[in-house]
Amino acid sequence: MNYRDIKLEIENKNLQPIYFLMGEENYYIDLLANHFSNEILNEQEKEFNQITLYGNDITTEQIISECKQYPIGTDKRLVIIKEAQNLKKIELLDSYIDNPQKSTSLVICYKKKSLDKRKKFGKNVSKKCIIFESKKLYDNEVHEWIIKYVKKKGCLIDHHSTALLSDSLGSNLSKLANELDKLIILINKKEITVKEIEQHIGISKDYNVFELQNTLANREVLKANKIINYFSQNPKNHNIIPIISSLFLFFQKVIIYHQIKNKSAYEVAKELKINKFFIKQYQIAANKYNKKQLFKIFKCLKEYVLRSKGINNKNTTSSALLKELTLK
Repeated sequence: MNYRDIKLEIENKNLQPIYFLMGEENYYIDLLANHFSNEILNEQEKEFNQITLYGNDITTEQIISECKQYPIGTDKRLVIIKEAQNLKKIELLDSYIDNPQKSTSLVICYKKKSLDKRKKFGKNVSKKCIIFESKKLYDNEVHEWIIKYVKKKGCLIDHHSTALLSDSLGSNLSKLANELDKLIILINKKEITVKEIEQHIGISKDYNVFELQNTLANREVLKANKIINYFSQNPKNHNIIPIISSLFLFFQKVIIYHQIKNKSAYEVAKELKINKFFIKQYQIAANKYNKKQLFKIFKCLKEYVLRSKGINNKNTTSSALLKELTLK
């Protein structure tokens, strides 16, 4: 089932015996767990009929024991297991999954990964439980997610700001939602711009990975060096590995742009999996770098990833490596 379907079941209090919430993206797993926790039972009913357990602290036998207890003063008992990925011998739940207590709803939050559905336990869960799989968003999907999230909160955000946030904070939706919530409160639901992001979150509008990509795309040597110098002053917040990873993804899209025959905005956005707003950036880069040069760039990126990990490098710091890489 998808997020909306499960949320609707919670709102209607029409629950199934077992929900297995899993996947790499924690945000929606946490949201659903909170919906279950806050909306099924009232405060009086929760005292005897709702329990939250953590995978590190319990055994599978304890979970089964809690699930088999009958509700008191209501027709539903709710058992929520958080951090279930840390539960030892989770496959022992098979016996309960085969014959669950109808008056109990068991919610299992299995984060950072998904079950292997080819194995016996994964197959059983797939057949007999309600599964929700929370997958990480692709880079192009994060921009749209930010816009929708902000709009739902009664606010607006421009495309440049969404790019700055996603490139600086990544695709961690929990982190993005937290920062956006703070911003929306601080600016009193007005439009979020780069200025507000710089002021309240501390992400520089001029010195970030997004701007580094732009300056490299335009071959602006002086500006690129200024950004790298800024990064070198705070290496903890500007680790070389994520920066190289971002540059690789950027130039990968540039070489894909070279291959696209139909250069219409729709086709380019579709092939590169980006918002149409960002097409010009890749168009400029493609005009500045031919395929031969791009292959040299990929070779450089690989070399400096290895050097940053100590391979063929004894004393050069990450900051110095990043300066070298930018110049090359």
